[in-house]
Amino acid sequence: MAVVEVDSGFPRSLRGAVKLARALVAFVTFLCFAGSRAPGACTALAAMEVLITALFFLLYLLKLDKKMSWLFWPLADIFNSVVAALFLLIVCLFATIINTSGGTLAGGVFGLGLLVLCVVDAVLLFQKISLVGPRGRNAPAK
Repeated sequence: MAVVEVDSGFPRSLRGAVKLARALVAFVTFLCFAGSRAPGACTALAAMEVLITALFFLLYLLKLDKKMSWLFWPLADIFNSVVAALFLLIVCLFATIINTSGGTLAGGVFGLGLLVLCVVDAVLLFQKISLVGPRGRNAPAK
């Protein structure tokens, strides 16, 4: 039976805190959209953001990014953050402009806050990546 390592410092790090904040704000956004019976795109986007952010949080928490080295996970995470930010910009601006109910407006405002967290997460991840240095199995032995 395989033993899974847990990175107990990750939730207390800046990147971990941003991931947790993203998941919580996305969940609040989902609740606002679902409670106000907003259009399906709003609710689906918020639900997918909760799920994907939670999966990335678990990936880093359980150090699975080190075990599954066939994909460069920080780059996939940056791509997710940028795409989510673009979709959130469109959907949440639409939700705040149409303003069919108070829940839709609240969901749109929380979604715009989530957009800011997505951008912060992408910037933090981009600073972590070195595009010029060696990484992984191609790194020379020291």
